[in-house]
Amino acid sequence: MNAKQVKVILTAKGTGDRFSEKEPVSFSEGLASTRIELEPERKYQEMLGFGGAFTEAAAHSLSLISPEKRKEIIQRYFDPIEGLGYRFGRTHINSSDFSLGNYSYVEDGDTSLESFSIEREKKLVIPFIREAMEVAGRELSIVASPWSPPSWMKTNGEMNNGGKLLSEYEAVWADYYSKYIEAMEEEGIRIWGVTIQNEPEAKQVWDSCLYTGEEERDFIKNHLGPTLAENGHDDVKVIIWDHNRDVIYERAHAVLSDPEAAKYVWGTGLHWYVSEEFENLSKVHHAFPDKHLIFTEGCMEGGVQVGSWDTGERYGRNIIGDLNNYLEAWIDWNLVLNEEGGPNHVGNYCDAPVIVDTVKDEVHYNSSYYYIGHFSKYIKEGARRIGCQVSNDSILATSFENPDGEIVVVAMNSNNGNEEISISFAEGSMSTTLPSHSIATLIIR
Repeated sequence: MNAKQVKVILTAKGTGDRFSEKEPVSFSEGLASTRIELEPERKYQEMLGFGGAFTEAAAHSLSLISPEKRKEIIQRYFDPIEGLGYRFGRTHINSSDFSLGNYSYVEDGDTSLESFSIEREKKLVIPFIREAMEVAGRELSIVASPWSPPSWMKTNGEMNNGGKLLSEYEAVWADYYSKYIEAMEEEGIRIWGVTIQNEPEAKQVWDSCLYTGEEERDFIKNHLGPTLAENGHDDVKVIIWDHNRDVIYERAHAVLSDPEAAKYVWGTGLHWYVSEEFENLSKVHHAFPDKHLIFTEGCMEGGVQVGSWDTGERYGRNIIGDLNNYLEAWIDWNLVLNEEGGPNHVGNYCDAPVIVDTVKDEVHYNSSYYYIGHFSKYIKEGARRIGCQVSNDSILATSFENPDGEIVVVAMNSNNGNEEISISFAEGSMSTTLPSHSIATLIIR
């Protein structure tokens, strides 16, 4: 191993380095003050992939720029070689706040669901997903999440401002999922997974609906699970929670400790708002080791932050923290937003890795785009996380072994000064410098 070299790919603040391949580093005897010890024999979870969300807002924003720039953005996300290699996507069942307004797929009071139609999605969202699949050269794994049932199915009579699903409509709402899955399949888009409810503990001024853990459990056990099975959709993965890490264990326990509900559940979805208690994911994994963990949403709140480096570092810190605690798939929020951080029908503007100025026909790739790519471009589908111990807190790191045997280490320096690091395992060690506010992917073949 001492004769081998390590490929170094770098992105650093205040430089032109963006996925820049630097001089390869040879294995040597020296050890830096910060040591990353690899243990390839210790194997953990298998990585499924990375992706982002196909919202109506993202699709609308792309529809307002030149075809050349639209194509460029889709390629820079989904091309498996030149882009970020995204393999996952998320979209909304009915409207979300990142839609142009509230909408559902049925006429008011239609309990038969005869009026069910996803015609709205055929205008913007479905063409976007199709183009992404074409660039990816493969089927994408799409997770679909409802923000709210139709207003007439709810206690508050509206899609916004929380409320709950009325008990008399639980069976109809479960049928609604099946209708959606079938309608998307007719458009050539297979739904890989569904979540029960986006952020079921948050009463928002936008599309929202509240569930306790016990209500989520009972809806799965008595309605959604059996309905999907009866309609031949038992291959669609059912994902619970779809909310923050702070109480992920309590919510997972409420559902997964019931065998009749748990048999229908693939795993638990999480968002990054409120806390960075990454250890809570390990708590869920150790309690329910046969279930899976998937990140379903995260973004920078408060509007567009073009040029911010903190954005990328938040992404890097969160991805590393989750991966080191058994996460298997990671899905960003909006793939693209406009110059305001929308459109958003209640003004809940946010940032995205790609911002398009629809007035000037310009594209901005934020630091978050590059930080995500240091994972998604190099950690391949089927990679297994391996043991990775860092000697101090100055550097964050994670490591995977790809199916072809190459080892990928992603290391991040969010400090103001350069950091000397060494990576070592039984067969040798190598040393390199991580510039201040940088992220590097090191590939050992």
